[in-house]
Amino acid sequence: MKLINVTNSHSRLVRNQLENTDAEMVKVYTAGNTTVIFTAAPTHDEIVIVNKKRNLLDKEIQEIQAFFFKKMTTKPAPEFVTIIRENGLVEISIQKPMSNVSAS
Repeated sequence: MKLINVTNSHSRLVRNQLENTDAEMVKVYTAGNTTVIFTAAPTHDEIVIVNKKRNLLDKEIQEIQAFFFKKMTTKPAPEFVTIIRENGLVEISIQKPMSNVSAS
């Protein structure tokens, strides 16, 4: 599965996420009918995977998760990763350890 960065084509979504959430960075990727939204915030990262035509396969979810985990400086421990599955939607939430969160 090849993810293509299409963030520039989703400027309204990115702007809304940055204005209305604690997100510091939002990137949008596509792989055919599957859209992936990656959001980085001070206390957590989110990976949202959406396919409006069919449910996502476990293999697809694992490949996308591996793609983003490779980009992280340290691989998150399993106890910090939560996966929520619905029809055609998967949300992967990665809590950042408190030592990685800077004090405001």
